[in-house]
Amino acid sequence: MLNYVWLALLFLGIGAALSTDFIDQSQNKFRNNEPLPVQIEFSSAYQSGSKKSYDARLEVKKADFNKFYNDNFNSDISLPAKVTINSDQSKNSIFFKVGSSEPKTWQEMATASGEKDDLTGRLEIDSLINPTTAAAHVVLEDVSFLKLKNVTGAALEYAGTAVTIALGLIGVMALWLGVMKIAEEAGLIAIIARALRPLTKRLFPEVPSDHPAMGSMIMNISANMLGLSNAATPFGLKAMEELNELNPNKGTATNAMCTFLAINTAGMTLIPATAIAIRAAAGSSEPAIIIGTSLFGSFCATVAGVTAAKTLEKFPIKKGQFSAWLQSNLKAISVVIAILLLVAAGIYSGIGKNIASVFSFVSPELFKNIIQIFSTIAIPLLIVAFIGYGAIKKVKVYEKFIEGAKEGFNIAVRIIPYLVAMLVAIGIFRAGGAMHWLIYILHPITNLIGLPAEAMPMALMRPLSGSGSLGVMAEIIKVHGPDSFIGILVSTFYGSSETTFYVLAVYFGAVNIRNIRHALSAGLIADIAGVLGAIFIVRMLFGQ
Repeated sequence: MLNYVWLALLFLGIGAALSTDFIDQSQNKFRNNEPLPVQIEFSSAYQSGSKKSYDARLEVKKADFNKFYNDNFNSDISLPAKVTINSDQSKNSIFFKVGSSEPKTWQEMATASGEKDDLTGRLEIDSLINPTTAAAHVVLEDVSFLKLKNVTGAALEYAGTAVTIALGLIGVMALWLGVMKIAEEAGLIAIIARALRPLTKRLFPEVPSDHPAMGSMIMNISANMLGLSNAATPFGLKAMEELNELNPNKGTATNAMCTFLAINTAGMTLIPATAIAIRAAAGSSEPAIIIGTSLFGSFCATVAGVTAAKTLEKFPIKKGQFSAWLQSNLKAISVVIAILLLVAAGIYSGIGKNIASVFSFVSPELFKNIIQIFSTIAIPLLIVAFIGYGAIKKVKVYEKFIEGAKEGFNIAVRIIPYLVAMLVAIGIFRAGGAMHWLIYILHPITNLIGLPAEAMPMALMRPLSGSGSLGVMAEIIKVHGPDSFIGILVSTFYGSSETTFYVLAVYFGAVNIRNIRHALSAGLIADIAGVLGAIFIVRMLFGQ
């Protein structure tokens, strides 16, 4: 399935870019070779007929700008500029930088020059108003195939980003897999696995309870819940390596792998530190208020992801065996239906507010502080505990650490091609404008479930890109405010799920899995459940 998803991301991104560019070109959206009336204020008296450069200020009336570009920008434009005057008016030039507060049309045009904020053009003086001020018009640089240029830039940028991510993992992977090797040799991982056997044997029945994979998966899930992503990824990659040892069909994901990935893509975290930091930086009066909502959303995602993985692993159902399949899974189906009915009843009867009032004595700030303390001491505590236990058990800790660290280096390098392939496809999909098409297509559905149009880009971006969704969240919070309904909702989205496509690319790439079976379906179901859970809890607690 991942093969088709990858092709779809590439072709939709490039197709959207080509379509948009042809439409823009046919409508001359950027007014190539057309003069825009402006006013120029020179830093000194204007002298015509000789070559001279001026520091100046470019002034454009909003009425002139909106009429020219068929736009609705809401203020006059005033920008510092560099102007060069020649004896031949056709050779006069103007250069200026476009900031984030300037019209979106100019911001788009600036990206075509290779620099993200530069615009140049030809300047012709019409008349002098006074010795330092002139009425003029500007013909800005031609802009064509802007989206395709953005696609090219995004492909190169994301390829570099993929390598940077993988190389950045080398040190972290070497550290944690070295520590894990010591704990494994000392028998500590086996002890942890035995302690959680009642849960893990239900989630991963085909994995022996004393297998090293169990300990690695437990450590990964625990690190994720504490928000220790720099420790969670190495543990997860080690778990995939060990699960692959049990895999009778190399290159094809096992049931245990798909379930493990579903838990990871649900992204259940006790404290969404990144989202809280963005909210605090934006001036939120209660940045930690999303802890409870994110926990609820990620819990919904986890339950849905695991349920989907466990259900989908039963497929395909052989012909004539549907009745037998239904009977063998009747309990699980009944539980899912009961949960859905309870949630629906909660929405319509308002019992959710009563439940929330029962736990109103719990202070989000107190909860955040407790989790932050655990998060701060967790890494040093793990290192000391694992290596110390190894030393007590007379393990040759240094030699075993080096042995594990070598594994970490090899895994980090091995995932580079998979990361490049997935991140480049996502970059092309975004830069080409296919995301806007998807938003337009899904608009009727999102209206039905109560997802505001302003928050939709965040919900769609989160499974694709961590940095992209972070940027979208920051922009939405900047526009609507961190403590608005929209601001709290997008913050909860960020804390309620993970970057599904990144997780699949990294984890499956580490063990050369090409047939991912139902892992993507379960991950996307978890993402959808996280979004629905976030909408429900945020509407219940904050209303709109």
